[in-house]
Amino acid sequence: QVQLQESGPGLVKPSQTLSLTCTVSGGSITSGYYYWNWIRQPPGKGLEWMGATSNSGGLYYSPSLKSRTSISRDTSKNQFTLQLSSVTPEDTAVYYCAKWAHFRRWAVYDQWGQGTQVTVSS
Repeated sequence: QVQLQESGPGLVKPSQTLSLTCTVSGGSITSGYYYWNWIRQPPGKGLEWMGATSNSGGLYYSPSLKSRTSISRDTSKNQFTLQLSSVTPEDTAVYYCAKWAHFRRWAVYDQWGQGTQVTVSS
């Protein structure tokens, strides 16, 4: 069982880039066969899958966000990072990182961070 913790600025100005880091402890992001995901939940709305990196380093993005999204990883720090460019107030949400056993499919045994609130506002 691993622990995941999101970190990054809670306030981002419109047109700037949102950057978040997920720090993983208790297990390596390169081990096994897993997907390391970014998911967000705008206020009053459902969860939206944004993208993921796999244990082998594969990169995957939601088609609706691909043009603005970049996911990377730092295996030496056991971290993976989300960057979302050209943000608007519509990007305001709670952002989660999560370890999933399946591609773009959540299961009850998957592990999630606690989430971090990001507000886009001038």
